[in-house]
Amino acid sequence: MTAAIAAGRRVFPRGYADFGYQLLIWFGFLAAYQVARGVADRDPARAFANGWRVINIEQSLTGLGELTLQGWAQSSRVLETLVSWTYWNSEFTVIGIALLWVYFRRNEAFTRFRNTILLANVLGLLGYVFLPTAPPRFFTSIGFSDTLSQFGGLNHGSGLVELASNPYAAMPSLHAADALIVGVVLASVARRPVFKVLWLLWPAWVWFAVMATGNHFWLDVLAGIVLAVITMTIVYRDRVQGFIARLL
Repeated sequence: MTAAIAAGRRVFPRGYADFGYQLLIWFGFLAAYQVARGVADRDPARAFANGWRVINIEQSLTGLGELTLQGWAQSSRVLETLVSWTYWNSEFTVIGIALLWVYFRRNEAFTRFRNTILLANVLGLLGYVFLPTAPPRFFTSIGFSDTLSQFGGLNHGSGLVELASNPYAAMPSLHAADALIVGVVLASVARRPVFKVLWLLWPAWVWFAVMATGNHFWLDVLAGIVLAVITMTIVYRDRVQGFIARLL
């Protein structure tokens, strides 16, 4: 038994029990989040009205640049495939792998990283409840299309995806928020400059992908970025305060 415990401590930074506890937190949150997200306000009329408001605001500011991004993606089968897979995997797949890597390799940074992701997603869920918003792919009358529908199993309307998803959960973009959190944290703990650069570029690629697939307006992305900054400021407030103090 002693040997098994010692082996566990060599593999798991804080032992078997802590790792099991972290899995319980993550998968428990994931299950609760998916259920809450799925049963959040699905009023199509309200969601479409909010979507048109977003469109009108964007048109009055910069125009619908998302249409240009979709055109770029659809001009290349390779690029279209990459943005589609990025959309589906940038959330829980990449986040899950990133959490595991930080837990095992940079454990001292794990708790804050985990807490930031959890807080951002809880706050984002409030946006889905109080501001249901239809994504661009529903507004085909002005030129948007559902890029993911071209990839069979990745279709929004298929089986388990439909059961666990809310088609009107566009504002804010948690893809945008989580990508920024992952990018900043992984860049801060990576040791090789090349990996720091790649992780800092990761958020921009995800922002491009979610717009190019017709799943988010740039205002959704901007809201996600603001959400990420707020949650990182809350969780890392001592570091933020220290940085500000140094500037002053």
